[in-house]
Amino acid sequence: MRERLVAGVTEPCVVVIYGLGGVGKTSLALEYAHRHQQEYQLVWQLPAADPAVLSGAFARLAALLGLREGAAVADPVDQVHAALAARTDPWLLIFDNAPEGGALRPFLPPAGPGHVLVTSRSGNWPREQSLELPVLEPGPAAALVQARSGQEDAEAAAAVVAELGALPLALEQAAAYMAETGLTLPEYLDLLDHQRAALLAQGQAWGYPERVTTTWQLAFQNLARTSSRAIALLRALSCYSDDAIPYHLLLSQLERCTPRELFGADLRRQRAYGRLQSARVRLFRDFRPWLSALAVLQELPRDPLTLNAAISALRVHSLIGLPMDGMVSVHRLVQAVTLDRLAPHERQRWHDAAAVLLESVLPDDPTHAGDWPRYAQLLPHILTVLSPTSAGMDKAAQYLGASGDYRTARRLYRKIRDALSARFGADHPSTLTARQALARWTGELGDAGSARRQYAALLPVRERQLGAEHPDTLTVRHELARWTGELGDAASARDQYAALLPVRERVQGADHPNTLTIRHELARWTGELGDAAAARDQYAALIPIWERVQGIDHPDTLTARANLAQWTGEAGNAAAARDRYAALLPIREHLLGPDHPVTLTLRANLAQWTGEAGDPAAARDQYAALLPVSERVLGPEHPGTLTTRHSLAQWTGQAGDPVAARDQYAALLPVRRRVSGPEHPGTLTTQANLAQWTGRAGDPAAARDQYAALLPVQERVQGPEHPSTLTNRHELARWTGELGEAVSAHQQYAALVAVRERISGPDHPDTLTIRHELARWTGALGDAAAARDQYAELVPIRERVQGIDHPDTLTARANLAQWTGQAGDPAAARDQCAALLPVRERVLGPDHPSTLITRHELALWTGQSGDAASARDQYAALLPIKERVLGPDHPATRSTREQLVYWAERA
Repeated sequence: MRERLVAGVTEPCVVVIYGLGGVGKTSLALEYAHRHQQEYQLVWQLPAADPAVLSGAFARLAALLGLREGAAVADPVDQVHAALAARTDPWLLIFDNAPEGGALRPFLPPAGPGHVLVTSRSGNWPREQSLELPVLEPGPAAALVQARSGQEDAEAAAAVVAELGALPLALEQAAAYMAETGLTLPEYLDLLDHQRAALLAQGQAWGYPERVTTTWQLAFQNLARTSSRAIALLRALSCYSDDAIPYHLLLSQLERCTPRELFGADLRRQRAYGRLQSARVRLFRDFRPWLSALAVLQELPRDPLTLNAAISALRVHSLIGLPMDGMVSVHRLVQAVTLDRLAPHERQRWHDAAAVLLESVLPDDPTHAGDWPRYAQLLPHILTVLSPTSAGMDKAAQYLGASGDYRTARRLYRKIRDALSARFGADHPSTLTARQALARWTGELGDAGSARRQYAALLPVRERQLGAEHPDTLTVRHELARWTGELGDAASARDQYAALLPVRERVQGADHPNTLTIRHELARWTGELGDAAAARDQYAALIPIWERVQGIDHPDTLTARANLAQWTGEAGNAAAARDRYAALLPIREHLLGPDHPVTLTLRANLAQWTGEAGDPAAARDQYAALLPVSERVLGPEHPGTLTTRHSLAQWTGQAGDPVAARDQYAALLPVRRRVSGPEHPGTLTTQANLAQWTGRAGDPAAARDQYAALLPVQERVQGPEHPSTLTNRHELARWTGELGEAVSAHQQYAALVAVRERISGPDHPDTLTIRHELARWTGALGDAAAARDQYAELVPIRERVQGIDHPDTLTARANLAQWTGQAGDPAAARDQCAALLPVRERVLGPDHPSTLITRHELALWTGQSGDAASARDQYAALLPIKERVLGPDHPATRSTREQLVYWAERA
């Protein structure tokens, strides 16, 4: 304001402070006058609400200036104007509470070296002169409440500010009332919640004659006389949230449809969502809101000209904010006072009318991403206006879940379920649909156990009401199978889907999306049970059907593509998995947005397979970039966020920093324990990884002890034959061996092989991994020939089960070469490494760590075969690549450097 006055190019410079009644316009003008009074030779305040009173004020000012002597018949306004124009020293006039520009214009000084401040509730002033005064910011507003009330409860003060919309008059009035009555801030809040209208009429702000309930009284009376459409519009807007209201959108339906047609459309919507009872008496009761709304809808402006006139009338009194892009805001206390002036049945009529208008502009498909911006725009108003039993509230919950806000979707569906149960009964179809949705979003939020229990409770009800083969019953069976799998029982999930598939095919057809979804899940759980190649092939066969039936950009098609990428990687082709995810990511970002949970999951998978494809540093960096996004979107303690932290620690270690990996897992573990519980599978996995990286950081004894402490917990919680328990036994054996206890490690692996073969089968990848380790520790015990022979038996099984190019197959070939050399045949080891190297370069890439290991081993056995010069040259060529890929201080780089020195001395 000061800058505007000083920078004004005309004399006198005029600034109009306008805004809502009670926002502090007069206080601001007087504070300015007080702070800058030394800069003016004359400062004068003039009451401007009434022209007659204002003329009298000019007469008093003229007398003060000595202008009335001998000129009593002269117009005091003209006298003051002439005197101000003739002065050479600066002056300041304050016109307080001016109605609007036209009425004030004759009183404004036309010339002179002065400044003019005008306070007004009207927003109809020249743009270059006007300055709208907003409500207070939350921090200063809360400090004002604390100071005026003499109380220190900052949290309760902030809550009072929020309830009163930070309007200074309301805050002063509330503080005065608390000071008068001795109420505490929480007690005032409780009273405000239960007796708002009466409370807003209590308390007297110091220096201000009006209260919140009366400060807009004159505006309401003027509108009632001059613009019934404007007062009707204000009543409708007051029913919505105090967020920006898309009034153009909401009222657009009145241009296209009659109120009766809107009523009929809303009736059809509610019936489609099962919200209407069939009994005639109840049906009449259900109709009453629409019938009352039908009457008040007639009062609203229905064409652009009438609407603009109503908006302009409201702006004259600053009862609404500045309209922009079809949006307008209404202060929450204006809303409250507007509605509190109505009788209860009248308030309900307007509330029902606002609900009908809102329901009429909600898109039909809340899962369609293209309609999400409108739902996001309308969500505050949906939550304010619509009943939990309305179709629109159900649509809003669907939108929230589909767009990734699982937490709010679950919270809304709880309200919807409870309201429908109270209205229709626990077994009503609408209630059951809400229960089904609640179970889904409970699971998506990370609580698989609760989701499965909810679906298990729902299934017999659906079977009893609809029959065993009704599509809705089959959907519950589908979800029950899914969350059974998510809880770790992959075999049961697969078997349930296998049993469900022929039923879906018979009931709905082979190409029905529900049938394809079953095939999708069956492929997934086939992979989870160890047959990655079969899962990959099933997804590859399924995708063209999805594309034909649903379209190439349909979410189900994209999900199938993501799963094909995943199982392509699990089947051994990490680079292809990475490339598939990289191709899919921009499509997901375009369709769902960069912050959607599905997009974040895809980014995590891309990072994972980037690492698996041989670039652990890039994987680490991708997870590091993903983590703050996940924390912001999902929350710092969401299971997805914790998984990202877990993976960041993993690839930090794989990138060559095991100490940092260990420390990250150590920081993550207490969070997992607090959020999920000390015995949750995710917590136990974090504990296991902490043990692993503790060992890799150079403390194998601590790693062994941590695994030893973890094992009985896993056996008790997950069972002695759970895959995670067997993996823990594997790691316990490994770190036992790393401590130098090769005999014990060998014995543990020998015992574990038998268990793995019985549980998973002799050809399961996990069984083959245990055989791999058993061979390794056989060699470590000094029997290199036996280790060689065991690897020689293992390689063809790996080739048959997992494929000749699978990384595990190539690792077995590498170990066969190693123990062949250790058994005394370095030339054969050299030749095996030479045959393996081009395969690893082709499958993994020339810079993959495993490829670099094979080059290292080839150089080693070349030297051991008697060709020191070739060994030297191979290490010399390998060293700069390792320095570039792994870094100069990576342990593998240092080993290559040492070998180069060794063979250079012998060449």
